[in-house]
Amino acid sequence: MKIPEEIKQDFSREPLDPKSLLPDPFDQFEAWFGQACAKNMPAPNAMSLATASADGSPTVRTVLLKVYDRDGFVFFTNYGSRKAQQIAENPRVSLLFPWFSMGRQVTITGVAQRIPTAASLRYFLSRSRGSQLGAWTSDQSSVISSRTVLETTLARMKQKFSAGDVPLPDFWGGFRVTPETIEFWQSQPDRLHDRFVYVLDDADNWSIERLAP
Repeated sequence: MKIPEEIKQDFSREPLDPKSLLPDPFDQFEAWFGQACAKNMPAPNAMSLATASADGSPTVRTVLLKVYDRDGFVFFTNYGSRKAQQIAENPRVSLLFPWFSMGRQVTITGVAQRIPTAASLRYFLSRSRGSQLGAWTSDQSSVISSRTVLETTLARMKQKFSAGDVPLPDFWGGFRVTPETIEFWQSQPDRLHDRFVYVLDDADNWSIERLAP
């Protein structure tokens, strides 16, 4: 089916001047992320996470960025999930922040690794009780017969932990994506978009390259 003609995108934005780019990609990300948050767009921390199994079969899904610093970008999940299984087989991943309403994208490639349990615990304790119980309830990515399975398990978890705090499951925690490249994409008319990628070399120095759109 052909996409209707009325579905069009206005790609007119201010050009991305290379002189305006900060030398450090983490500083540049922080600047763009702050602007995305200031626009009050829905879930500016939502990012697509692409993984692949050992045989190269790809999967992509949306996860939420919860922590970022110069060590990388952190999200949380069930360690038995498909994404976690694929990361165990092939730790090379990609992240995409689709800030389309601003005419921007940020794409990150790098390596994903589990974060220390203590760091996962700190985040887990900051979650709502409902989210904590949800982590215990869902055997993520497994096949279930109906939603009743989830509701029954949730009721059992509520009963099990009714007397105190919900503990951190040993099958749940964070992954940190340590970047090797970070690309900043700014839309422009006629599909001649501005693209600049920061590339990490063997000496841990970042260089900036301009890419053709």
